[in-house]
Amino acid sequence: MSEPTGAARRRGPFKVGDQVQLTDPKGRHYTFTLEAGKNFHTHKGSFPHDELIGAPEGSVVRTTGNVAYLALRPLLPDYVLSMPRGAAVVYPKDAGQILAFADIFPGARVVEAGVGSGSLSTFLLRAIGDQGMLHSYERREDFAEIAQQNVERYFGEPHPAWQLTVGDLQDNLSDTDVDRVVLDMLAPWECLEAVSKALVPGGILCAYVATTTQLARTVESIREIGCFAEPQPWESMIRNWHVEGLAVRPDHRMIGHTGFLVTARRLADGVEAPLRRRRPAKGAYGEDYDGPGSQSGSSRG
Repeated sequence: MSEPTGAARRRGPFKVGDQVQLTDPKGRHYTFTLEAGKNFHTHKGSFPHDELIGAPEGSVVRTTGNVAYLALRPLLPDYVLSMPRGAAVVYPKDAGQILAFADIFPGARVVEAGVGSGSLSTFLLRAIGDQGMLHSYERREDFAEIAQQNVERYFGEPHPAWQLTVGDLQDNLSDTDVDRVVLDMLAPWECLEAVSKALVPGGILCAYVATTTQLARTVESIREIGCFAEPQPWESMIRNWHVEGLAVRPDHRMIGHTGFLVTARRLADGVEAPLRRRRPAKGAYGEDYDGPGSQSGSSRG
């Protein structure tokens, strides 16, 4: 059986064409692609690429200025944070949450809307493997081109499970029997009718939004459409820790809010979810409420 796409680039000695991430004594990273006969230059001196070609990952090289650099292949989180951008990337902490809580599995049939720079597409493709299917929709052609270049640069070739369409999801979606749908866009509620027809019963919708107003409208719209179980909204934050001897404390900086995530399960056709008993705060649905289901909200075009 042949190796999965991109697997050969993740192991073994360094080869020409591999990406290398150097780490200096202060923990700063430098990423470049290995080319025979080339030199890597820094303000602390240089060294030839040939010194790393054929060397095992985890080697240490020294520049002409006698500064040591640790050489490793960049991990996928490193790669997506340093890739060329057309739009903002989905941060690794959110991509990891999507893979886990949207239950992205090998062989899954996934639809994605809002490709951006290809960060989430790369995570999804690595999770579903060559036997899965990822159909990504992106409205802007320039973003789609950047995303395609980033994805193919990571895997070293076009991924056999990926199809990229330039256009609006709600106007172009023709996929059926889809296991998962991931929406990274300004107005995911506009696509709910289309994706509800594409998702299999029990399938998962996952929306990634930036603001509380988007979050509120997305959740209420999912409830209003009536073919999903109760949506689950959340956000995640990462706080690193400094550990050195007895000095154990949280870092002064952390990766805080990047976006909100919402997941919901598709119900079987003709089924109504049991009424969820919840006690909203007094005034949560007052006269000034302008969301789905309200008199003013339902009159919008």
